Amino acid sequence: MKHISILVPKGAILGSIEGPRQVFTEVNKLLKSMDKPALFKVQLVGLAKEIPAAGGIYTVFTDAVTTEIQKTDLIIIPALDGDLVQTLASNQDFVPWIVAQYKAGAEVGSLCVGAFLLASTGLVTGRKCATHWMAANDFRKMFPEVNLVEDKNLTDEYGIYSSGGAFSYLNLILYLIEKYVGRDIAVFMSKAFQIDIQRNSQSPFMIFKGQKDHEDEPVKKAQEYIEQNFQEKISVDELAGMFALGRRNLERRFKKATSNTVVEYIQRVKIEAAKMSLESSSENVNEVMYSVGYSDTKAFRATFKKITGLSPLEYRGKYNKEMVMA
Repeated sequence: MKHISILVPKGAILGSIEGPRQVFTEVNKLLKSMDKPALFKVQLVGLAKEIPAAGGIYTVFTDAVTTEIQKTDLIIIPALDGDLVQTLASNQDFVPWIVAQYKAGAEVGSLCVGAFLLASTGLVTGRKCATHWMAANDFRKMFPEVNLVEDKNLTDEYGIYSSGGAFSYLNLILYLIEKYVGRDIAVFMSKAFQIDIQRNSQSPFMIFKGQKDHEDEPVKKAQEYIEQNFQEKISVDELAGMFALGRRNLERRFKKATSNTVVEYIQRVKIEAAKMSLESSSENVNEVMYSVGYSDTKAFRATFKKITGLSPLEYRGKYNKEMVMA
């Protein structure tokens, strides 16, 4: 039987504690209904027996504290709430326990912004990690040594897992169930809980907001120019000349400040504008394409799909109210 320790940190988001507990428990119920033995022993594990959650609205009563768990097979780190710096500080006593358990053979999975606690253990230094796309900029600043894969919905490396944002953590839980129990059980759980199985990307849900929390003023002005003139054809050389910088210097500083190349930034701003048009207007794809400064249909569609994971038509069908209600 696999021992699963779902952590209950101070400031945890209650849903990401209860969700995994419920799904893993339902697997046991399903197995019993098939005259098979339960596979998981699921425990809520904290630093104390009673932990406030959701800003103190709820209290979670844990099954055990870390000092009582000598060995576990899987540690689930739930999403965290509030000021992440303070929340991490109040949960640092989890870190040596997580590291020790991992070194003893346990696997570790983080849900949403639980990735911040995972990263603070040092276990994903130099490795891939996913988190909520809205927290990506803060994550990069706090953990620059981690390879953040902003668009991914889950990662799996060396017995360490991470998931994307909000309720997409359920995709990681299904992934683990498939790994431990088999595809048929994972598919059943996806149907029972109505979770879209095999969703590997956060891209369709991401909203691009340029990283401006930096001190490089010429780069900030270049960002603003791009955002105000995205309908035009903007070249890197043009921007460099506009702000009296050499091209290579601009590209180096832009990447450092924004985590995007200049070309990527221009593309993302254009595609974000196109997404908004596709969501709210009745314009066809070609009209939207021209309105954001593209004239090459093939290039527009390729860039749109690369950034969102969907074609322009698929995106419009998913998010435009008139199309959804049709």
